[in-house]
Amino acid sequence: MDVESRIGLVLREPTEEVVEMQELRKIFETNAKPRHYIGLEISGKLHLGSLILAGYKINDFIEAGVHSNVFLADWHTYINNKLDNDWQKIIEVSKYYAEAFKLFCPGVNIILGSTLYDNYDDYWKNFMIFSKHMTLSRTLRALTIMGRSEKEKLDFSQLMYPSMQSADIKALDLDIVHAGMDQRKIHMLVREIFPKLEWKVPVSVHHHLLPGLTEPTKFAPNVGDDEDNRLSSKMSKTSPLSGILIHDDDSTIKNKISKAYCPIGISENNPILEIIRYVIFHNFSEFQIDRPSKYGGNIVYDDYMKLENDYNQKKIHPKDLKDSVSIYLNKVIEPIRNHFSNWTILDEL
Repeated sequence: MDVESRIGLVLREPTEEVVEMQELRKIFETNAKPRHYIGLEISGKLHLGSLILAGYKINDFIEAGVHSNVFLADWHTYINNKLDNDWQKIIEVSKYYAEAFKLFCPGVNIILGSTLYDNYDDYWKNFMIFSKHMTLSRTLRALTIMGRSEKEKLDFSQLMYPSMQSADIKALDLDIVHAGMDQRKIHMLVREIFPKLEWKVPVSVHHHLLPGLTEPTKFAPNVGDDEDNRLSSKMSKTSPLSGILIHDDDSTIKNKISKAYCPIGISENNPILEIIRYVIFHNFSEFQIDRPSKYGGNIVYDDYMKLENDYNQKKIHPKDLKDSVSIYLNKVIEPIRNHFSNWTILDEL
């Protein structure tokens, strides 16, 4: 595969940003098998965003000839008070995460954080070297990567989180670091500090975050936040109606989608249209909306922007759109759901 085709796969949606493009091009021109990773906390059942959207991007990297790794951050999970700080549960749920990504992303390599720390002798040395370049105020500002803010009551271990995530990147000897847009801060921190240490600086690739299904709510932004980030609507495992789990059955999917925020004639911040754009059109070349003949009959789209334009002109009713989205989502989720039908650990999540 030529360089332009490999770059095209990296840029394919749901990618929103590459930092920097010329560096990515150089990697593909000089490295036949660059190393990539995405790091994940282990925190409950996987959903449409955490497995499927992220998995689509991982599969793009694999197709582009990149050595792709999913880093299961068990210690970060513990530090961030996930899974009740129950280490045995973290171990068991990490097996579920590993199985899910191996199923959805054939060829991906799974790395467990605790295994890396046991086997990489210089990890804590590098952690300390990196931390010498971090002030307390900078550390506090970086805590949004773990869903925390400097206004919260924190324990000391949580202050170690940004430096640990940066030390992970060094230990894994990565050429490309990949995450959702919510992890951008840590990658920019790496790009600032790694050159001072004469460490290899990886390219950063950030993918779009699927919004939750409920109406987005306004919140007061932190200093430096982009205008687009002033709506809080990220798909979440902790809010049952906000997201589609990979274990939801057909009727549950239909119920959640039927209740989703989808204002007629408005595409902005519309979670149903985002699912069509980033999930359905990534997996299917066409999207068919089934309608009675008296309402115009069935209509097929092979281009998302055409569908969005028709929706904005109120040529498509939200109910018809939702009914069809439910059908397509069940096609995506059904084989994953079936694979995990007998996994008892899921009953504890």
